[in-house]
Amino acid sequence: MLGKLPRQHDPNVLVGFDTADDAGVYRISADQALVQTLDFFTPVVDDPYTFGQIAATNSLSDVYAMGGRPISALAIVCFPEKGDFSILEQILAGGLFQMMAAGCTVIGGHSVRDPEIKFGYSVTGLIHPDRVLTNSSAQASDLLILTKPLGTGVISTAIKRGKARPAWIDAATKAMTTLNGKAVEVIQSNGFRVHSATDITGFGLIGHLREMAKGSGVSIRIHSANIPLLEGALECIQGGCIPGGLNANREFAECAVAYEDGVPEDIKTVLFDPQTAGGLLLSVANEDATALLAALRAADVGAVQIGEVLPQSKPLIVVAA
Repeated sequence: MLGKLPRQHDPNVLVGFDTADDAGVYRISADQALVQTLDFFTPVVDDPYTFGQIAATNSLSDVYAMGGRPISALAIVCFPEKGDFSILEQILAGGLFQMMAAGCTVIGGHSVRDPEIKFGYSVTGLIHPDRVLTNSSAQASDLLILTKPLGTGVISTAIKRGKARPAWIDAATKAMTTLNGKAVEVIQSNGFRVHSATDITGFGLIGHLREMAKGSGVSIRIHSANIPLLEGALECIQGGCIPGGLNANREFAECAVAYEDGVPEDIKTVLFDPQTAGGLLLSVANEDATALLAALRAADVGAVQIGEVLPQSKPLIVVAA
């Protein structure tokens, strides 16, 4: 729909919506730019406090994906007019806890009456204009690193259907409440050459790989055996707990994918799983990848090398066994 609207031309817009990046970046001086993003959604877990934490983590993630530091946030609330306001209090408390952990100040918000609960934040961050990480600057010979396992979408669906085991819920909750800020700190403090970055959210791993490949003018090869998965993710798929968003992602993006022989069907499926507060996907200079992996793991970030960037060719994405 945005493509049908008049285009605005502002030289201070460093990142707009042209490449479907994670956040907008607007230069306000020679050495400072704003990173701006917004995200909200319906509950993905039963506990309201945990839902608030997850919503905050998810909203903050887009600032981190650009390499930015979040500084302030506005809450977005949709809540039933006759709902139990103790639930809303817990949602807000969980979100505030996570924002405080990120060093991001909640300075207000807006609420509307809605029969369906929705919650999230508009977040503003800061970054140097020369240090912006985008999803469209991967280079051939880069290696791809993923910082969190996949599977939150299928596990959330299993939770809604009452089919999720406690261990699966715990694993997904831990992933969805882990901030990506630590990974960004590791990258920036050590000067690693990360050419491109994005966070894995609603479009699933393949959807975000497609955006990175198209925007960068490259192709990508990933190794299915290296993809980190949450405990219970494959069991949820095998049990039919497939979110509608997964099917939509697959219908949209699978045309850009070729599978080598031996890739299991359930692995193919999880590659399209829409994530909530997913990990960062980093396209890293080949020479820096080993050291970056070691530094991330030393900082307790569960990073895994999942593939490599290739010169542009067809297909856009190859999934190896």
